[in-house]
Amino acid sequence: MSYSPLKSSTYRNTTHFSANILSARMSRLFAPGLVLVLALTIFPAMPAFAQDWIRTGTGLGVEKVRLAASDFKASSQDAKNAELLKVFSDTLWNDLDNAGIFEMVSKSFYPLEAPGNPSEVRFEAWSGPPPNASMLAFGDLGVTNNSVLVHGWLYDVKNVTSPQVLGKQYSDNATTDAARLIAHKFANEIIFRLGGGVAGICESKVYFVSDRSGHKEIWEMDYDGSNQHQLTHVGSISLSPRISPDGSRLAFSSLNKNGWDITMFSTELNRTVSFPRYGGTNLSPTWAPDGTRVAFSSSRGGEPNIYIADASGGNSRRLTTDRGPDVSPTFNRKTGAQIAFVSGRTGLPQIYTMEADGTNVQRVTDQGYAVSPSWAPNGQFLTFSWFRKYGAGAPGANDIYWSPDGRHIAFQSSRSGTEQIWTMLADGTKVQQLTFSGHNTQPNWSWK
Repeated sequence: MSYSPLKSSTYRNTTHFSANILSARMSRLFAPGLVLVLALTIFPAMPAFAQDWIRTGTGLGVEKVRLAASDFKASSQDAKNAELLKVFSDTLWNDLDNAGIFEMVSKSFYPLEAPGNPSEVRFEAWSGPPPNASMLAFGDLGVTNNSVLVHGWLYDVKNVTSPQVLGKQYSDNATTDAARLIAHKFANEIIFRLGGGVAGICESKVYFVSDRSGHKEIWEMDYDGSNQHQLTHVGSISLSPRISPDGSRLAFSSLNKNGWDITMFSTELNRTVSFPRYGGTNLSPTWAPDGTRVAFSSSRGGEPNIYIADASGGNSRRLTTDRGPDVSPTFNRKTGAQIAFVSGRTGLPQIYTMEADGTNVQRVTDQGYAVSPSWAPNGQFLTFSWFRKYGAGAPGANDIYWSPDGRHIAFQSSRSGTEQIWTMLADGTKVQQLTFSGHNTQPNWSWK
């Protein structure tokens, strides 16, 4: 059989694939001819009709809030103000622009004087032309005795009598990292208030595989690509990182002298912690949304099948029994009641779903080469990499992963010449490259 049980974790990258989104509204939509909801090609340009098919918080055909975010003003005379103000203002702007729910007013339209506090807001200058803003984010930042203090406001500038939507105060050490984190926090507050109560992703993390240290290790970065740093130091090959719902543990596959095992890393202790070795080849771990169970692929019984165990690795039992290989399980992130997985039981790999107890196995795709399933946070959609026509010499596929807000997708692509991590809005717009050094693959977004 041409499909290797390692293929889903080690396949090479290409831009010639489709990221497809399937409805998971139970069995009635898994019938042939009804299962495919959207074929979303991961390229900057995308037909307008295709964008309209996805309903995840972007591309809904509603008018976006027209938002201005002025550069914050200095509230003290410290020499660090200039650096921290630039980091904060740039981060806040990018966060709001990346959210996908605002029409950001170009800074070239802003009034010459930026407000630092509510008394300085000139309502007509912001609500009238050329800004024509509906909302204005503004505030001040000052450094005193190596601490930074930030005041931030969100105003409805078309409502002169009761304009304040949000007012926040933050303090931290006077560092660029702290200024960036405060900007993320304030942006998330704005996104939550104006985005229908859906939490923003500005404080979320992305975990991925990188070889820039000489070995394939697990790395972490902020959602926007900043603060990239290495987590694991296995010194071999580490693949398929999956962070727990509470962010305290990272499960991944690693190659050691005994073969492939599931390895557990504590983000709180900053080291690996004990996890059972089952024998055979053990790959592609995934967490249940309550954090109490881990599913993974294991060949301990001969053919790779899907197993489930407690978070500690105990009480392990097999879920699939068909001739596989069965790999890449992923829980429905909303309910935890379903698992999607990849199986080569009929030849080329296809996407299947089953209940979390192994019952009600259903085939979702029926042609081509389909791998890397990932549930949307709302539990109603799957993304996966799919070659509709796959034959000799066809390239491998790409890992794709949803963001916690369901509005963004992280994926790997070699469009820049090497395998790198990218993000985009779920409607295929606003494609951005996050990594640039080495080869970077298999992104996994944190749960919040």
